[in-house]
Amino acid sequence: MFTALKKYAVFSGRARRKEYWLFMLLCFILNIAGSFIDVALGTFNAQTGLGVVGLILLFAILLPSIAVSIRRLHDTDRSGWWFLIGFIPILGMIVLLIFACLDGTVGPNRFGEDPKAEERVLV
Repeated sequence: MFTALKKYAVFSGRARRKEYWLFMLLCFILNIAGSFIDVALGTFNAQTGLGVVGLILLFAILLPSIAVSIRRLHDTDRSGWWFLIGFIPILGMIVLLIFACLDGTVGPNRFGEDPKAEERVLV
């Protein structure tokens, strides 16, 4: 779960689905907790949907979430530039979701060694 945070701004290499989705789960939990704290402190703004704590969390996890997304794309043998397709409303997010759900390439690819390689040897 914390592998993506250990690689805070590492854009090279590959990220397994497990690393990606556990980090997304952590982000979701942190956002929920931040919202509760903002409501309790009275710093939640209904117009923006953010509060002070939520905004701090947003900026804290922005860079590692971009980095783990790019490493996830690398695992599926796609360039990190595919991340920009997410700026296309609705369709772009669907494409990125599909790419994030796909299994990574087996064995090494142009972005590095297979992160599942050790696990495959043990089984």
